[in-house]
Amino acid sequence: MAARRRRHTADEIVAILQEHTGGVTAQEVIRRHGISLDTLYRWKRKYGGVDRPELHRLQALEDENRRLKRLVADQALNIQVLKDALGKEW
Repeated sequence: MAARRRRHTADEIVAILQEHTGGVTAQEVIRRHGISLDTLYRWKRKYGGVDRPELHRLQALEDENRRLKRLVADQALNIQVLKDALGKEW
């Protein structure tokens, strides 16, 4: 039977990493939270040194970036539709 994947929130990940940097061994952290050593170190690469306010700012920037990319894609599509409707090559 496969293990059930649990999706940790970014806040939970930061708390787990702070626990590890606070002096708790990696083996204790992975046992306590039911994660693998690879997961712990992957999180450490991604979120290492980030505290909660920085994390929320990073998430807000990622959301804004996603929204802006969608707007650019929509604009490019609109431009292409207009060019096709006009029948001209630009």
